[in-house]
Amino acid sequence: MVVITDIMVLVSRLSEQLKMTRPFALPEEEASLALIRTADLVLNRVSAILKGFEITGTQYNVLRILRGSPQGLACGQISERLVTQDPDITRLLDRLENRHWIKRKRSVQDRRIVMAYITPAGLELLERVAPFIASYHRRQYGGWPEKRLKQLTDLLEQIRENEPNLQEEMT
Repeated sequence: MVVITDIMVLVSRLSEQLKMTRPFALPEEEASLALIRTADLVLNRVSAILKGFEITGTQYNVLRILRGSPQGLACGQISERLVTQDPDITRLLDRLENRHWIKRKRSVQDRRIVMAYITPAGLELLERVAPFIASYHRRQYGGWPEKRLKQLTDLLEQIRENEPNLQEEMT
């Protein structure tokens, strides 16, 4: 329960950070805003690191996805695996291909499908970026024990798992 206690302390500071004049109507709203604010902070920090390598977070994500799939992936498969969604995957792949970080080929089995593959230059870029991202993440969690990180990950997973049910209720 250490994680929950620490999160509640962080959450209670949110209204102060946002300079609110009234308390949150719901603790769930406060928790959601704290999560959004934290995600924004992390994304901005990672983006700043990646900017030094002239790559965006989404481009970095695509390269990591393709590194894990040496057999290549179709656009739709890449899109499904993105951490943050990008509505124009084709243009995103165009930019990566122009930088020589990926290559694309039509599928031999189905000519309608275009497969994307990471190139040696893309792999080399990931190798150069990796130590900076890893260093940030280690500092970000300040030496939290693995058990605590697992608790946080599990809590976040529970939020994501509940999301489909919310979509059904809204329709």
